[in-house]
Amino acid sequence: MKSDERPTLKTISELTGLAITTVSRALSGAPEIALKTRHRVASVAEEIGYVPDRAAQRLRTGKTKVVSLVLCPHQESIGFGNSLIVGLTRALHGSGYHLNITPSFSKEDELSPIKSIVRNKFSDGIIFTRTQPFDNRIRYLLEVNHPFISHGRTEFAAPHSYVDYDNQRFAYEAVKRLVEKKSKKICIILPPTTLSFNQHLHTGFMKAIRDFNVDFEIPENIDLDSESHEIRSWISERIKKGNAPDGFVCPGESSYLAITSGLRDQLPVEYVITHYNFVVKSTSGILDQLATPVDQIIEDIEMTGEALGKHMLDKLRNSDNELGQTLLAPQLKFLPNE
Repeated sequence: MKSDERPTLKTISELTGLAITTVSRALSGAPEIALKTRHRVASVAEEIGYVPDRAAQRLRTGKTKVVSLVLCPHQESIGFGNSLIVGLTRALHGSGYHLNITPSFSKEDELSPIKSIVRNKFSDGIIFTRTQPFDNRIRYLLEVNHPFISHGRTEFAAPHSYVDYDNQRFAYEAVKRLVEKKSKKICIILPPTTLSFNQHLHTGFMKAIRDFNVDFEIPENIDLDSESHEIRSWISERIKKGNAPDGFVCPGESSYLAITSGLRDQLPVEYVITHYNFVVKSTSGILDQLATPVDQIIEDIEMTGEALGKHMLDKLRNSDNELGQTLLAPQLKFLPNE
C-alpha cells in the first residue's frame, strides 16, 4: 500500500485471502463466522489501520454501528462512569460497534439527550442509567421502537431489557451483618425517592429491620445525591442530639467517608472505631486502601457494563424483540469475626 492510501475491506480481503463479504461479516462480529477467523480479520484490520467509512456504511445499511451511553452523575459511587465504560468497551471489542458517550447532568430534562440521539440517528442502540419507576426515557423509546438497555428496572407493564444490581438483597444482608455485630439502631442513607433503586433498598432494609426486630432511622433531609459536606454535617449534628444510630448501611463509598468524617468531628477516632459499625457498598476498591478495614458488599460495575454491552449486541444482531434481563448478585466481603 502507498503511504497515503486508505485501507479498505478489499485490502483486508487481499491480505487474508478471504472474500470481501466474509471480511465484512467478520468485522461486524457475525456469529456464523468462526471465532478464529474473526480474530484473524480483526488483527489484520488493526495492523493496517483500517477504519470503516461510517458515512458510506450508514448510507448502505441504515446502521451507524454506534452504541450510545447516556451517562448521568453517580455521586454515591466512586469511579462509576469509568468502570462502566471499561466493561462496555470490553463487551463491544471486536464487534464492529463503537461506543459514544453523552453526558446528562440535567435532572429536569433527562429526555432531551435521548430524543436527540433518536431523531438524528446518532446510534443504533442506547444505554442509560439512573432509572425511575415510570421512566419517561423508557416510555419514549418503547413508543418509537428504538433499541435500548437500561441500567435499572422499572414498573412498566411492558417488559424491556435491563441490567440491575440486587439492591434489595444488599440492604437485607447489610442489616443482618450489623445485627450480628450488635448494632442497636441502624441507619441507611437512601437515594432520592424518584429513583427505582430507592424502592429496592428501602424494601430490603425494612424487611431486615422487621425480621431482626431492631431499631432504625432513615434521614429525611439528606440522601445519596447530597454533597459529602452535607452528609458530614448531618451526622455531626445528629450525634449532638443523642440516641444516634450506631450501625450504618452505606449504599456507596462517598456516604461512608462522609459519615465517618462527621463522627470523627465529634468523637475520638478510637471511639468511632470501637462503637460504630458500617456495611458499605463498594464499587471501586478504594476502601481496601484505608487504614481502618470495613465490611463491604461489592457491586462490580465493570461486570455491569459488560452485561449491558452483551445484551445490546444480542438485541442489535438478532432482533429488536430480543429481551435480555440480568439481575447481578451482591458479593459479600465481610471482615473475619472477632
